Amino acid sequence: MREQIYKNEGYRDLKEMLEKTGEKYGDKPAYVFKTEEEGKFKYITHKEFRDHIKALGTSLVNMGLKDKRIAVISENRYEWGVAYLAVVTGTGIVVPLDRALPANEIENLMIRSEVEAIFYSNKYNEIMEDVKKRGTTKVKFFISMDLEKEENGIYSEKELIENGKKLLEEGNREFLDSKIDNEKMSIMLFTSGTTAMSKAVMLSHKNICTNLKDITAVIKATTEDRFLSFLPLHHTFECTVGFLYPVSVGCQIAFCEGIRHIADNIKEYQATAMISVPILFETMYKRVMKTVEKQGKLPTLKKGIKISKFLLKFGIDIRRKLFKEIHETLGGKVRLFVAGGAAFDPETERGFNDLGFTTYQGYGLTESSPVIAAEDDKYRRIGSIGRAFPSVDVKIENPNEEGIGELLAKGDSIMLGYYNNEEATKETLTEDGWLHTGDLAKIDKDGYIFISGRKKFVIVLKNGKNIYPEEIEALINKIEGVKESFVYGRPEDDGDYKICAKIVYDVDIAKEFYNAKNEDELKEAIWQEVKKVNKTMPAYKYVRDITITDKELIKTTTQKVKRFEEIKTVL
Repeated sequence: MREQIYKNEGYRDLKEMLEKTGEKYGDKPAYVFKTEEEGKFKYITHKEFRDHIKALGTSLVNMGLKDKRIAVISENRYEWGVAYLAVVTGTGIVVPLDRALPANEIENLMIRSEVEAIFYSNKYNEIMEDVKKRGTTKVKFFISMDLEKEENGIYSEKELIENGKKLLEEGNREFLDSKIDNEKMSIMLFTSGTTAMSKAVMLSHKNICTNLKDITAVIKATTEDRFLSFLPLHHTFECTVGFLYPVSVGCQIAFCEGIRHIADNIKEYQATAMISVPILFETMYKRVMKTVEKQGKLPTLKKGIKISKFLLKFGIDIRRKLFKEIHETLGGKVRLFVAGGAAFDPETERGFNDLGFTTYQGYGLTESSPVIAAEDDKYRRIGSIGRAFPSVDVKIENPNEEGIGELLAKGDSIMLGYYNNEEATKETLTEDGWLHTGDLAKIDKDGYIFISGRKKFVIVLKNGKNIYPEEIEALINKIEGVKESFVYGRPEDDGDYKICAKIVYDVDIAKEFYNAKNEDELKEAIWQEVKKVNKTMPAYKYVRDITITDKELIKTTTQKVKRFEEIKTVL
């Protein structure tokens, strides 16, 4: 186990976390919102945020929802966080639902989770009206995040908060005095996938608080930090690292208005930190470097990087000053990028760090609350996912001659199991508590973990050689004009596989760069680049055929490629 860098006391449960940190950071801003006046912001303090949670929780308990399951679904917004914590810190079990699911899947998950109340935004009005009419669920309370007052049997979150304030004034302490069993299921999270395939992960306060303690032990954020919340809050990576962690250390949170607004929102909000999937950071880095190149400043930049690297050896850091112009394009305040959810291109990570942006790669699963390992303020090895968190043990099961095998993890942040799915729980959790991550990895002598790819996606050739698609995709994605790629094995008549790639190109960049008049010419130009990539690998890994498209790959809401769906489009 690695040691803590920063001392922290940790919390028994999220209720204790809110109480103790509320005392410490109460007057500091917790949330920042734009107003109609440009450059003017509205703030909600940590105390106000906690007061809203207490008031809403008091209302929910008063409505008879003590120990019940309550779902939350919406775009990222303040009301989501209030509802989530009001449920989990004294009311019952919170069930965050994927905001991008179609109506039938939302309804099915409401049925499967047996929720008796649901918080939702205007976007889901029609779906909820339909669910209400059909009466297929156990939901008794439909609660709108947008209504000012109860209307047509639909409750208002705002009104419930006001009602809760009155109840508290009258001395109602049912919510405030509620005791939490930190080892029982308090959070039910569905893994991505179709409703039939998705599993309901059971997490406890102990799971989440252990993960928060680990994050705080190795990464430093302060009340001066402002996180831009972009990834969906229902996803445990954003929920734990981008929501609960900032709340626990007195940071500020601002909400991104959508993928097209990221660059503007970073500037407008003067964000200092952001958590996202690698593809977003990789796209940002490519744009930054493309701009530098177009301005003819690439040689100067490279020279600056060499000088700053030399000075860093003596503890002199001039990167933010030296590359001030680049920092200004991102608002001038950004200092921390944390990538997770997929493999992070080492070139992007190294590039951002060279420019003075602290960039870390983390790794985890919903089943581990979520973070298992990450780089941090002291330990970093580009290309790795860092080392296991202080409370987590890791090991490699059945390593091959290269030391690669399935990564297993154990600790207090590992889930309780899958709800109503004993078979899947037994497949994933060993009797002595080791979690099968499903990822193939190796651990070097210093404890740094290197992920090779998903166990179920490995292509095994007739000669016994293993090919990890993600490894080849990372190389193809560096080709000019390539947005993303999907590497797969096409079955051949002799029982072996032909390695192929589906390549998504950037229409503007690719055609301009390769001077291609049509898609056939573009395909040939990209194919010549793929051949160059082939020469950097052993012959058995060579890509033998490609297809190109300008249509994005099929993805989950957290931008992971749905490989089983993609394979249907190419075979």
